[in-house]
Amino acid sequence: MAVDYLVIVVYLAGMLAMGWWGMRRARSKSEFLVAGRRLGPAMYSGTMAAIVLGGASTIGGVGLGYQYGLSGAWMVFTIGLGLLALSVFFSARIARLKVYTVSEMLDLRYGGRAGVISGLVMWAYTLMLAVTSTIAYATIFDVLFDMNRTLAIVLGGSIVVAYSTLGGMWSITLTDMVQFVVKTIGVLLLLLPIAVVKAGGFAEMKAQLPTEYFDPLGIGGETIFTYVLIYTFGMLIGQDIWQRVFTARSDRTARWGGTVAGTYCLVYAVAGAVIGTAAKVLYPNLASADDAFATVVKDELPIGVRGLVLAAALAAVMSTSSGALIACATVANNDIWSRLRGIVRPEGERQHDEVKGNRVFILLMGLAVIGTAIALNDVVQALTVAYNLLVGGLLVPILGGLLWKRGTAQGALASVAVGGLAVIGLMAAYGILANEPVYYGLLASLAAYLVVSLASRPTDAAVLAAWRERLAGRAPAHDNASETVSEQVPAAQ
Repeated sequence: MAVDYLVIVVYLAGMLAMGWWGMRRARSKSEFLVAGRRLGPAMYSGTMAAIVLGGASTIGGVGLGYQYGLSGAWMVFTIGLGLLALSVFFSARIARLKVYTVSEMLDLRYGGRAGVISGLVMWAYTLMLAVTSTIAYATIFDVLFDMNRTLAIVLGGSIVVAYSTLGGMWSITLTDMVQFVVKTIGVLLLLLPIAVVKAGGFAEMKAQLPTEYFDPLGIGGETIFTYVLIYTFGMLIGQDIWQRVFTARSDRTARWGGTVAGTYCLVYAVAGAVIGTAAKVLYPNLASADDAFATVVKDELPIGVRGLVLAAALAAVMSTSSGALIACATVANNDIWSRLRGIVRPEGERQHDEVKGNRVFILLMGLAVIGTAIALNDVVQALTVAYNLLVGGLLVPILGGLLWKRGTAQGALASVAVGGLAVIGLMAAYGILANEPVYYGLLASLAAYLVVSLASRPTDAAVLAAWRERLAGRAPAHDNASETVSEQVPAAQ
């Protein structure tokens, strides 16, 4: 295992080095939070794929394949579908807004009265998303070093917090590109073919397993529908995803780069399910389906390759964790703290002050994430709470604002409040893992949005006119100026 340990240590050291290098580029708020809005197609596609394919998509995706066969691909598949829908239908408009958070978009659309409440819901979502990724470190480091759970969470979480705090989105972008390459090599090019060969090939897998393991809908229609509601729609509105859209240097980059990333997710989904199916042949009696990934890696891969594939799993967790962390900190600072304090920053304020403030919030949110991850045990429940709140509370006002001009600020606020409270109450009544909370919570949110919007006065014409200007890409001069730094950095390809 010495070679495997060396691969992992070199990988982790590289992550920290990129954080230090990214710190030199992050000299303004725009550079720190959205990489200066200058990523080209290659980097944009790689980083977008990296953030959406985390530990749940890798370890959890293989686990679903172990439990359900090829239909276990549906969870990750619906993530890819959501990213494709976002990229084709919405990404160009989102990128042209030149904002930093989803709540800023709501303020622009509805007239400045939706920010704090929507920010609280988005903050809860991003915090829980970061927590679920951080908990996953325990599984990986346990396989690697037989490490105590708390120590594993502290070690993995501290590395992510360190490079995220140093360089912000630039550091996260650079590390995500490495993580994308490592995941592609480790999971798609190494683990997938080796697992299939070790299981005797597809013919032997079909002979050894029940026919439902090869039924594309074997996981169940209701489960697939729930995945679509939670993950496909969740991809359309999450701050962690939108913040990556904001990094694109052009409409075309956001649209086509995201389409490539979404297609990659579809391939990754099928690969995870196939690996899990092969693991079922090799190890039919595992205590937990989520142990399938680690067991195959530990027992079937040669030295060196094993270290690279474990690094791929670590990369998957780190990419989602860092993306959720910077999203959580951005929302906490820009949408909640600054608004509650009533801060209005003067035009001439030095840009490095904003960078310092955002660094402090990443550090604080990182500590909160590590502490919460140590206290919680159930990754699935934490992730379900996160997506139920996101979809039930924010899907309707966000898509309504983009698609229906009659929607009003009162309708948006009612939708967030009613949907969010309905989801919380229904989770308490039916259980966190039940399907009913997101179903009925979403319907309640939609009903509140439509009824209150139609019962209230239409949005002011001046607000809508300003909104249309931003959608057309004609941002105010001060917004563009704020992104200019003393040292110009070429667009990243």
